[in-house]
Amino acid sequence: MRLTTKGRFAVTAMIDLALREQAGPVTLAAISQRQHISLSYLEQLFGKLRRQELVESTRGPGGGYTLGKKAVDISVADIILAVDEPLDATHCGGKENCQGDGDGPCMTHDLWAALNAKMVEFLQSVSLKKLVDDQVAKGVVVEHKPMIKRAISSTPVVKPIRVTGPNSVFDLGKVLSKS
Repeated sequence: MRLTTKGRFAVTAMIDLALREQAGPVTLAAISQRQHISLSYLEQLFGKLRRQELVESTRGPGGGYTLGKKAVDISVADIILAVDEPLDATHCGGKENCQGDGDGPCMTHDLWAALNAKMVEFLQSVSLKKLVDDQVAKGVVVEHKPMIKRAISSTPVVKPIRVTGPNSVFDLGKVLSKS
């Protein structure tokens, strides 16, 4: 089995999100900046994660993503499978037509099928919570910036000057002719 960048990036982004969601929704732009993952790629991944209800989105100012379930209830296998990452070491996709000529499975089919089962079993046993705890134990510092709120400016608002006089040359002529 070969885990592609799609699966790796999805797991990395989910760890980043889980580390920081206590301060409110986390933006994909912030994850993109911290993890050096393309924002458009994250948008694609999070669309798939949202469809599988692993994340929830909040729109508007102060919006972003939060986990759709508790971190302890999300396994690495859930994340990888949500982004359509294949977990298959066989060359036939489990169809037992490895040789391509209809003669059935190749001689090593059972070996690779057993490896698939062990990989899925292992990835299901690792929770997102465990990965977050591992990062905290390694000393990863999580900045808890307060949500940005619109502050009231200390500078007074300058109101436009109301002109009560004539606003054109013609109006000025009318005013002057009356006086």
